[in-house]
Amino acid sequence: MTVQDIRAFNRFYTNVIGALDYSRHLYAPYTLTESRVLYELAHSPRTDAADLRAELTLDAGYLSRILNKFEQDGLIERTPSRRDPRRRRVTLTARGRETAALLAERADESVGALLATVPPAERPRLSEAMRTVRTLLSDGRPPRREDVVLREPGPGDLGWIVARNAALYAAEYGWNADYEGLVARIVADFAEDHDPHLERVWIAELDGRPVGCVMCVRDDAPATARLRLLLVEPGTRGLGIGDRLVTAVIDFARGVGYRDLVLWTNDVLAAARRIYQRHGFVLVAEKPHRSFGKDLTGQDWRLDLTGTGE
Repeated sequence: MTVQDIRAFNRFYTNVIGALDYSRHLYAPYTLTESRVLYELAHSPRTDAADLRAELTLDAGYLSRILNKFEQDGLIERTPSRRDPRRRRVTLTARGRETAALLAERADESVGALLATVPPAERPRLSEAMRTVRTLLSDGRPPRREDVVLREPGPGDLGWIVARNAALYAAEYGWNADYEGLVARIVADFAEDHDPHLERVWIAELDGRPVGCVMCVRDDAPATARLRLLLVEPGTRGLGIGDRLVTAVIDFARGVGYRDLVLWTNDVLAAARRIYQRHGFVLVAEKPHRSFGKDLTGQDWRLDLTGTGE
C-alpha cells in the first residue's frame, strides 16, 4: 500500500459521490453542507449551535448563516438552553423534519440505484470491504457516541427488530416464544397500517449494522402516543443509544402534537427503567402477571408532553 494507492482510491470515491449528486439534484435547493447540518439536526442528540459546529467542523460564521437561512425557511426553531442559557438549542420544525426526510429519501434512492449495478451475490463482499476500510483507518479505536446514527428502517429492519428482541430477551431473561409472538404482532401491525405523520420507527446504526431500535405508535387514549420495543445490543451499551432513542421518541411525539407518552414494561428491565426515569416518565401503575414463561411485574409509565422541558 502506497500513498498513491490511497490517493487513487480517493479520486475514484470522489467521482462516485459526484455521480450520485449529478447536477446537485439530491440536495436542491440546499447545498451539500446545508444538507449535512439538516441531517445532524435530525439524527444527533447534540442540538445546539456549538455542538453542531464541533461535530461538522464548520466555521462559526458559516454555520450561523446556514441556521439563519433555515430559520427564515421555517425549518428550525432556536430557543435558549435550559442547561446553559448562553447556548441556543436548535430543533427542527415539522417542515424541517419533512425536508430532512425528503433529502434522505433522495439520497437513499440514488445510492440504491448505484447498488443496483452490483450483483446481489457480490453485495456482502462490498459491505465487508467498506467495514474493513473504516475499521483499519479508525486506528483500532473503540466506537464513539457520535459514530452511532439514528435512521428510519430499511428493508429487513423490521424483521431484525423481531429477531433481536426474541433472541436477546431469551438469552438475558429466559423469556419464551410467547414474547417473540407479541413482538411479531406489534411489528406486523405497524408494517401493515400506520400513519407516517404520527407513528415512526427508529433504527440505531453503528458501522453499517443495526444496534438498537424503538417505536412510537398511537395509543387508544386521545392525544396519546405509546413507546414500544426499546432495544440496544449488549455490545454497544454504554454509548448512550437508549437515551438517544427515547429522546427521539419524545421529540417526535411532542412535535406532532401528542399530549402524553406512555409505555408498558416489566420491573426486571432495570436499565430501561432508569432511562425512562431520567427522561421524566412517572410510574402510574404496576401489576403482577404471568407472561413469556415467567412471573413478572408489569409497569405502566407516563410522560406529560405539554410542558416546555428540554
